[in-house]
Amino acid sequence: MPQRLRVLAGDCVVTDRGDRTRTHRGRVVVLIKPDDTTLVHDADGYQPVAWLTRPESVVVEGGGDGFTVTARDGSRQLRVVAEEATASRALPVTEAGVPVGTCPDDGGPLVRSRGDVVCLDCEERWGLPAGASVTDATCDDCGLPKIRVERGEPFHLCLDPACDPMEDAVSDRFDGVWDCPDCDGDLRVRSAPGRVYLGCENYPDCETTFSFPAGVVVDECDCGLPVFETAAGLGCLDGTCPLDGHAAGRESEEQRPNDA
Repeated sequence: MPQRLRVLAGDCVVTDRGDRTRTHRGRVVVLIKPDDTTLVHDADGYQPVAWLTRPESVVVEGGGDGFTVTARDGSRQLRVVAEEATASRALPVTEAGVPVGTCPDDGGPLVRSRGDVVCLDCEERWGLPAGASVTDATCDDCGLPKIRVERGEPFHLCLDPACDPMEDAVSDRFDGVWDCPDCDGDLRVRSAPGRVYLGCENYPDCETTFSFPAGVVVDECDCGLPVFETAAGLGCLDGTCPLDGHAAGRESEEQRPNDA
């Protein structure tokens, strides 16, 4: 369901009750955002006359030619009373982001916003793996854009992980390639929601795990593990190695998934 921005305007009395009470009078515009944040703007500058961020409740009442807006959050109350209303509308709004393609389901624009790709029409959302970029290519199977993601080497995958799972591509290339430094087992490619990692095949007897960095393998460390080039620089897969360990390094007990 599309999100709505309420816009009300008129000759209003604005009362802001909190630690102290402040009252304003003027021809103002009241904006009620989809998260219920309520802003009261006048003609002077960008700073609102009064506002209440994400209140517990907002009630809009209309009678005759006026309206009343009451926003409450704990002991704080913002109340706007218009004896004469000049506008009252609910406008559809969406996120704004960088255009990256067209939704194959409804033809709506796809934009990249806050680490996701979202369709502005149907509001379907796809999360992006860390460090991924959206390319101009499209998936032959579903029509969504392809992404470029580096996990040991560059992979070009469908935006929809159900269509083209990252863990499958990484596993096909790197499963069992490196030996566990703590036993004679292979390091196997494992997955958790939104990421891949390496874990010893002898788990739970051996609990060695490494995060899989967002970068490419460029060398081999003296310890036998790969050296990655990431956005932060060069680092051994094992961040405890003397080589400047900018790779993700060994995971802590708290970070290790239960299904390793």
